[in-house]
Amino acid sequence: MAKKYGISKSSAHRLLTEDLGLHAYKMTIQPKLTEEQKNKRKKFVNWVGHNFQKEDTMRILFSDEKMFDLDGIYNSQNQRIWAVNRDEADEKGGIKMRQKFPQKVMVWLGVCSKGVAPLVIFDQGTVDHAAYIQKVLPIALKYGNETFGEHWTFQQDGAKPHIHHLTQKWCRDNFPSFIGKDHWPPNSPDLNPLGYCIWDEFAQCVNWEKATSKPALINELKRAVKKIRQDIVLQSCSSWTVRLQHVLKNGGCYLKK
Repeated sequence: MAKKYGISKSSAHRLLTEDLGLHAYKMTIQPKLTEEQKNKRKKFVNWVGHNFQKEDTMRILFSDEKMFDLDGIYNSQNQRIWAVNRDEADEKGGIKMRQKFPQKVMVWLGVCSKGVAPLVIFDQGTVDHAAYIQKVLPIALKYGNETFGEHWTFQQDGAKPHIHHLTQKWCRDNFPSFIGKDHWPPNSPDLNPLGYCIWDEFAQCVNWEKATSKPALINELKRAVKKIRQDIVLQSCSSWTVRLQHVLKNGGCYLKK
């Protein structure tokens, strides 16, 4: 703008902020939804509205998997170093070292209005349906039954291990109720409390300076999951139905956090 109109950058900044009252916002990344996916999201909201009361939604055990690596979390827009020059900034920790192929750990986590389920760690990497059935679903079942008794619902997204016919059969045979593959909409992490809240909370609880090796990262993840604040979990689950209504209002589009 300054170059186009032949003015200084400071004048351009003043015009934008003081005269026009504008603010600079960084671009955010979100899934690109097709019209078909938007319609499925709206259909899901209507299905929930017809089949769940508010108290029923507070008895849902939401679940998800996430990959963590030794590089931890890093945001180039928010993590700044104040210094006189670049060299001084680098000396004060202004360089983020990234490995080309950092070691990774996949974890499964379940959350509900009552708290957080035991963490399941897959230190060998990705998960197929057999490992998911063997290692995750019994943990989810035990936690749900101990937390809610006979009446509760298990949620999982459309990942391949989740929609496998043996996984779906296990869920039908064992859970009091679960959201099947034909209901949960695709490409919708914004409809899962883990996706729009809890994973961020979890990552902030990790001491990334101590995660210097894969075993150390696993230990940190085990420690950090116990630090997730219960009030944040409850709030994220309580706001779920409100988020669903926003999906209808915005035509099925992706919801910002």
